[in-house]
Amino acid sequence: MRVAVCQLNARDDRAANLAVARSLLERAAAAGADLAVLPEFTDYLGRAAGLPKPEPIDGEYGQFFADAARELSMWVHAGSFHEAGPDAAHTYNTSLVFDREGALAGVYRKIHLYDVEIPGRVSYLESASVTPGDQPVSVRVEGQTVGLSICYDLRFPELYRHLAVVDGASILVVPAAFMLHTGRDHWEVLLRARAIENQCFVVAAGQIGDHEPNRTCFGRSMIVDPWGTVLAQAPDQVGVSVADLDLDRLGTIRAELPSLANRRLPVS
Repeated sequence: MRVAVCQLNARDDRAANLAVARSLLERAAAAGADLAVLPEFTDYLGRAAGLPKPEPIDGEYGQFFADAARELSMWVHAGSFHEAGPDAAHTYNTSLVFDREGALAGVYRKIHLYDVEIPGRVSYLESASVTPGDQPVSVRVEGQTVGLSICYDLRFPELYRHLAVVDGASILVVPAAFMLHTGRDHWEVLLRARAIENQCFVVAAGQIGDHEPNRTCFGRSMIVDPWGTVLAQAPDQVGVSVADLDLDRLGTIRAELPSLANRRLPVS
């Protein structure tokens, strides 16, 4: 399977962000990608006052990427967007996956919300405006089970162990807007750890650069194999990175180093 990660610098102009996202999907399709992954908050990353009105799954955002998937005949993981939530004050941070015909194949709502206070560096309370999801989600893509997650989920290995063991995932997807100050120390380490411990490919698409208000994302979108080898890593700019996933190698690694089979503790 050939996969692509699309690295964006989304700002406060939704139409412009979507136009760039579409151009990157076109580049991924031209490179022969079977699946292209966009980052968290593909359509808007700016001041709360300008946030687009939250939409249902079948709203403008969903239709935009359904059309792209169909027109490009490619699986599209549409990063994430603000889905209309349970009340007027809260949204969901939601990923949508579309098949080659543009049909909705999967919906995942971010479970772990970014509530972090690092004095003098970052103060962010995602739960003030976002309601967490409560269900792990996987989707079948080209005969492979793909486990879904979003950004801060990356720090919670029990989610990925569930996706790998209970759902049988061979590929784990991580759309993100990982902050610069944590990303430079933790992003690659965590992605490679999730790949190694779960013996899965990891496909991670990130936001890059400065965003309003006073937010800088790390970027370095990457594709990692089940041995922890980085197959592709994006440079520090908007663009597309592509890699081929050797599924035979996945089987070899799991057979020769059967750590998943050697587990002694149950997975919920």
